[in-house]
Amino acid sequence: MGYCKSSLLVWILPTMCLICVSLGVDNYRIDCGSPTNTPVGDRVFVADDFDSNILSTPQDVSVQTRKESISSAIDLALYQTARVLNGTSSYTFSIKEHGYYWIRLYFCPFVDGNYNLSIAKFSVSAQSFTLLSDFQPQDGSVVKEYCLNINSDNLVLTFTPSANSFAFLNALEIVSLPNDLIPDGARTVDPPIKYQTFTRRALETVARVNMGNQTVSPQNDTLWRLWVSDEPFLNHVNLVNFVSNFKAVNYSTKWHNIAPSSVYGTATRLNSQPDPNTAVNMTWFFPVDPGFEYLVRFHFCDIVSTSPAQLFFNVYINTWLVALNLDLSNLTSNVLGTPYFMDVVAKSSNSRNLGVSVGPSTLGIGYPDGILNGLEIMKLSNSRGSLAASDFEVSSTNKVWVILGVTIGGSFIAVLLSLFLFVFCKRRRRRSSLVAHSTEDHFVVDEDQISRTVENKYDSGTAIISSSKIGYRVPFVAIQEATANFSESLVVGVGGFGKVYKGVLRDGTKVAVKRGVSQQGLAEFRTEIEMLSQFRHRHLVSLIGYCHEKNEMIIIYEYMENGTLKNHLYGSDLPGLSWRQRLEICIGSARGLHYLHTGYAKPIIHRDVKSANILLDENLMAKVADFGISKTGPEIDETHVSTAVKGSFGYLDPEYLTRQHLTEKSDIYSFGVVMFEVLCGRPVIDPSLPREMVNLIEWVIEWEKRGELEKIIDPRLEGETKPDSLRKFGETAVKCLAECGIDRPTMGDVLWNLECALQLQGTDKRITLNGELAPQVNAIGNFEMSVCSTQFSMGSAGDLAGISMSGVFSQMVKAENR
Repeated sequence: MGYCKSSLLVWILPTMCLICVSLGVDNYRIDCGSPTNTPVGDRVFVADDFDSNILSTPQDVSVQTRKESISSAIDLALYQTARVLNGTSSYTFSIKEHGYYWIRLYFCPFVDGNYNLSIAKFSVSAQSFTLLSDFQPQDGSVVKEYCLNINSDNLVLTFTPSANSFAFLNALEIVSLPNDLIPDGARTVDPPIKYQTFTRRALETVARVNMGNQTVSPQNDTLWRLWVSDEPFLNHVNLVNFVSNFKAVNYSTKWHNIAPSSVYGTATRLNSQPDPNTAVNMTWFFPVDPGFEYLVRFHFCDIVSTSPAQLFFNVYINTWLVALNLDLSNLTSNVLGTPYFMDVVAKSSNSRNLGVSVGPSTLGIGYPDGILNGLEIMKLSNSRGSLAASDFEVSSTNKVWVILGVTIGGSFIAVLLSLFLFVFCKRRRRRSSLVAHSTEDHFVVDEDQISRTVENKYDSGTAIISSSKIGYRVPFVAIQEATANFSESLVVGVGGFGKVYKGVLRDGTKVAVKRGVSQQGLAEFRTEIEMLSQFRHRHLVSLIGYCHEKNEMIIIYEYMENGTLKNHLYGSDLPGLSWRQRLEICIGSARGLHYLHTGYAKPIIHRDVKSANILLDENLMAKVADFGISKTGPEIDETHVSTAVKGSFGYLDPEYLTRQHLTEKSDIYSFGVVMFEVLCGRPVIDPSLPREMVNLIEWVIEWEKRGELEKIIDPRLEGETKPDSLRKFGETAVKCLAECGIDRPTMGDVLWNLECALQLQGTDKRITLNGELAPQVNAIGNFEMSVCSTQFSMGSAGDLAGISMSGVFSQMVKAENR
């Protein structure tokens, strides 16, 4: 069938004047297949049933449906008719003003007498860009929105049906955009460098979201944009508050094109009120196509503060840091309620989700806080000028075949070379053997030659990055500078992975730099970065960055001023810790571990809980560290993970050690050992002591059974511990050390009991000579006994997720003060 130009569209000047609004003169809106013009708000979509030179198509086919056949949730005005394109067809639009344009394509499949639009399959291109490839719209309406920089006098939009199929379109818009809407450029987040301009790229709108759980309709946006509610994208709704404060917005006309005032008047805010110590991120996940770069625009407006410099927070895309300690007041001249937006470019790698997170600042100022008002995500066309997901999949498949072909060919060549070398070496050995028998000389083996033949497959520094999308890479030269080229005078610790150095970055930030000693630790290196990049918590050490170049494996953490808990308990001349300080350190550590065990769908098991892996900051706040051998726990319908035994001698769960059954209860056992170290201020195994004292666990349990723990506690604590506090602490530790994991408490239970021990310690030191508490303290002890036993029997402490128990203990505090 030959192609002919169909007389389909006529553009009437009065109608064109209606739709050429302030956006520009080159604006086209068409209600495809409709015999009449269609008003939608203050816009008019023009009919396309008259002669015109706009559309070239082999057949004049329009279809129409009844309103009842389309869901009421769909805007009926534009989806009642459609233009069917049975062959390659082109829309050609005259462009007088060059610049950025929106192309909006409206699709809603329905069944006509001759056509079932849901089986249509086609591709769409504009200029040199592929917008859609083998696209098949189904299940309701969809609007595809693209942005192109048009620098020619015509915009050509081409529809190409797939084999044995057809294309269709319900409506389309070509709308010129304000000059300030698309940025000249934006920085990337990995690595953080200035990004090239977007003039030669096509963009596709992936998400346009209004935070605060409120939708903004196109009628309330000067550019007719739909801003959907953020609630469906939130990972944990219970971690946020939805805020609305339109009066607080300091809005002016210059922001109309960026976002409407209703976007800046609502926000989603981090909810830190249940427990200020649980400093987690609020995170949204958006479906994206892998292999593309994305322009991400963050919209901020401080509508929650009462004065400037009260709100500080961090911003992340996936695990990349976008903004550290962001202070909106500093960016808006200390004028509260002033809108602010930030553009960055990120790559999704092979993931089908792009995560955006806002979390507490590392400055530690006030309660953990953070807000986000709006978000836009736009896909950038790839090097082939395509926005189609299938283009990436085909490219990836081709790469697989190329790699497979090279591998097979290489293997064949390797076999031939191996045979040749085998024959050659055999002849050479025979010749050498004859020489050895005929002379007295000795042979020297060149072992360097052997080592030179071993190729390090991680030389490029990219292998571990490709699948994990992790972290913020720091150049090796920057780390050398921060550590004075790894000066021995800056070594603050040594472990199985390597040495830890104190460093200072150019901005004055103190950091801890852990440097691996060999590629044998690559698995631990990767695991630690992946684990640390997944979570943020007040009592987990924070990842700042990493380096994997020049065969180096380096991880950079926040610097902990007071080192390890172990060094404060024994083996160094560091100052000792009071009983209250020890209790607070145990509580902080328990909160961190409790978050690991309950903060995700599957628990994260640390596997190496010990006093050397609990670090203390300048305020002696505890943070759990070293996640190199951590492992994801069992599925909901499983009881354990079967895995090889890893951990530290003396801290290993007997059940895990003998049966290789790993659960979060393995961490509970190790934590119980740490509690005994805290109690006695000595190592787990000490061969220098008498036989009955060598094993700390056996020794303490024996004295706990006698009810005489006060006789074996750290001598530096003498006269400082209250009996009920000491008893509660000892009982909890012993429960953690039960032989069978099922008999051990959860970390939530442990945390509850430690809070209880701290409250029982109180501030009153009045103890009678026979060791009994004064009457008012006995009353507290009786109250504590009933509350704690009830809590254990209900088994609900684990559901508290680290929430502070201060409210629960308010009666105890009042009783003590009477």
